Amino acid sequence: RLFLQSLWDFVTARQSLIKSPFFPVLLSFTAYMAFCLPYIALDILSTRLPDLRKYKIQPQNYPSLGMMVPCIIQSVHHHVVLIFPVTFLHWYWRPMNLPVIAPELPEVLLEVVVCLLLFDFEYFLWHLLHHKVPWLYKTFHKVHHKHVSTFALTTQYSSVWELLSLGFFAAINPVLLRCHPLTEMIFFLVNIWLSVEDHSGYDLPWSTHRLVPFGLYGGAPHHDLHHLKFKSNYAPYFTHWDKLFGTFTES
Repeated sequence: RLFLQSLWDFVTARQSLIKSPFFPVLLSFTAYMAFCLPYIALDILSTRLPDLRKYKIQPQNYPSLGMMVPCIIQSVHHHVVLIFPVTFLHWYWRPMNLPVIAPELPEVLLEVVVCLLLFDFEYFLWHLLHHKVPWLYKTFHKVHHKHVSTFALTTQYSSVWELLSLGFFAAINPVLLRCHPLTEMIFFLVNIWLSVEDHSGYDLPWSTHRLVPFGLYGGAPHHDLHHLKFKSNYAPYFTHWDKLFGTFTES
């Protein structure tokens, strides 16, 4: 608790920023771009360094500047035109309450894992439905599949409906579990990081799927294969739902 309390005291000392309607959208965009930057650097460096190129899942495909810039422009547009109005309404209807006491570490870890499992299930069902119904795929999900070989900035390259749906899933789960605001922020950041890693196009020695045993977590190879083949691996993170529904393909 001592470490988390120090962290929480640091956060609550900036209440004017945290309670601002601008904070959620600033946190979202800043975290997203910060998590994308290492992979952007890898995309630039690995074209020149063979030792890095071996970690690229599809080494024959590298994003160009002309592919990256539209992704950044769309992300800025979505954050300003879409995400900010939604978070402003959320700020107006449900003001953030900042308790004095921080949560305990086991509580944070458990609730973050449960939030991730819930998000994984919700997105699996949403994703499967939008691939099985042609009208839903063409109308809402097809834009996300523009790039067969994914790179970090394709993570949020999606339609407004898809962005809203996934944002709703990510926002509602901590509310349902009555998570501490610090837990909610940690889950939010972990979820963005895992989404970026999924779309990075790299299978690195420290990638998350290598840290989770028994093949329970698919990671970037699992999701990269979905973009390549289209008809398998619908869950964003874990593998159990795809295995249960018979939509799992070994990466």
